[in-house]
Amino acid sequence: MADNDFTNDQTPVGGPAPEGAAGPQAGVLAQYIKDLSFENPNAPASLQAMAGTKPAIDVNVNVGVRKMNDEVYEVELKISANASNVNETGGDSRTAFVVELAYAALFGIRNVPEEALRQFLLVQGPTMMFPFARRIIADASRDGGFPPLLLEPINFDALFRAQAVQEAQQAQAAGAAGASEDPAPVSIN
Repeated sequence: MADNDFTNDQTPVGGPAPEGAAGPQAGVLAQYIKDLSFENPNAPASLQAMAGTKPAIDVNVNVGVRKMNDEVYEVELKISANASNVNETGGDSRTAFVVELAYAALFGIRNVPEEALRQFLLVQGPTMMFPFARRIIADASRDGGFPPLLLEPINFDALFRAQAVQEAQQAQAAGAAGASEDPAPVSIN
């Protein structure tokens, strides 16, 4: 039988923690559905219309964070998907189904620096939650009589960075607008 002695000679990024200080800790305490809604307003016509066509699907995603106490945060992932069929004769669209999900998780967090906390809650948290929310939406659409709606993976890091750039631009525009009497330039693209 081999010895099970294991030595870890690796030093954590940023060096070892100061003596007496605990390192950053984060964990999922609970995951749960806050709200789930599935609407099939035009059944059974919507089911018949979907037989040979692929619907247009509009998906919206929002992430919200709420501090529960000093070490617990609730991250809420809201996903809404609206599937519609375009009527070939008239060109108008009819709703096939609407599914809305508010899926949340409680995260216990200790010793995480403030600058890393926001990114953890808005990027890593939703990234961990998304596969579960995706399955719930697929099951709801399938149970509603439609093919399962399998959402594409979402890059929450890219969304976080885009939002940070947008906030910086808005802050810069607000600062420039406050510095002079001229209206702030408007960028249309």
